[in-house]
Amino acid sequence: MGLFDRARGKQSPEDSAPKVGIFGRFKRGLQKTAQLLNTDIRDLFRQEGRLVDDEFLSELFAILVRTDMGAGPAAAMRDQVKSDFRGRVVQMSEVLETLKRKLRELVAQPEEAIAFAASGPTIVMVVGVNGSGKTTSIAKLATMFKQQGKSVVLGAGDTFRAAAVQQLTIWAERIGAEIVTGAANSDPASVAHRAVSRAIENAADVCIIDTAGRLQTQTSLMQELSKIRRVTTKQIEDAPHEVLLVLDATAGQNGISQAKGFSEAAGCTGIVLAKLDGTAKGGVVVPIRQQFELPVKYIGVGEKAEDLALFNADEFVDALFAESGANKP
Repeated sequence: MGLFDRARGKQSPEDSAPKVGIFGRFKRGLQKTAQLLNTDIRDLFRQEGRLVDDEFLSELFAILVRTDMGAGPAAAMRDQVKSDFRGRVVQMSEVLETLKRKLRELVAQPEEAIAFAASGPTIVMVVGVNGSGKTTSIAKLATMFKQQGKSVVLGAGDTFRAAAVQQLTIWAERIGAEIVTGAANSDPASVAHRAVSRAIENAADVCIIDTAGRLQTQTSLMQELSKIRRVTTKQIEDAPHEVLLVLDATAGQNGISQAKGFSEAAGCTGIVLAKLDGTAKGGVVVPIRQQFELPVKYIGVGEKAEDLALFNADEFVDALFAESGANKP
């Protein structure tokens, strides 16, 4: 059952399931990537121990690349194993510890939650290409804020997609958030202006503004996003306080180049990595951290409204290499 069905009020056995801790969410979200990674690495050690030679290093590199972390990070991890163990017969556990240590270096960042305004409403602008999971991520963010006891106003600024407006409207009704919409294909900046005004008038804690996700020419994109930023800044001097870029983990590295235009045009402050549970390409977090030089703030680890986890680099690495049962090293 999808998030949109739940927004309509349909129930499933998952809705009454016990809450899962942060590490459990990471582990569940990265299950497909961890299964691929650990199964392939385990296959390198069919016999007791393995000589770290050119053949071994080449096979290890290919395994790491398959998680979509990219050739550069995969080479750095391979070279660390080479430096530590070349010419030695090693056990799987030794290699895994080296890989985890190097991966922690590559994705290292502090936990960075939303930076709330010192006073008045916090304005959060959300950008991303179509199909990235932007609308669903906004619903999850709004749910998270409501669970923290905050009042929320949504601005349905993706006026070019009726489905996005419909989904946000249904979610707003379900979680008790206000929503500001506009006519189809109307100026997104006008919707953003009215949403911020509503948040100010009603002393709301947070205003989340959706933006059009259509791939446009860079000039048009910059003009539209810049206009939205300007109208919010005119109303609140330091707004928007956060500009979150939603990336689709299932797209792997293919989505990174498309999203770079959004990042540059919008002045993004952080990343929400969506659909991490639906892919074996969880390694894409590594090139995202390196290419965007932005913190990964949250990751989507499931379809439920609460399946949004604050990104923690150490727990991410542990979950990426986590196994259960008899296969656990």
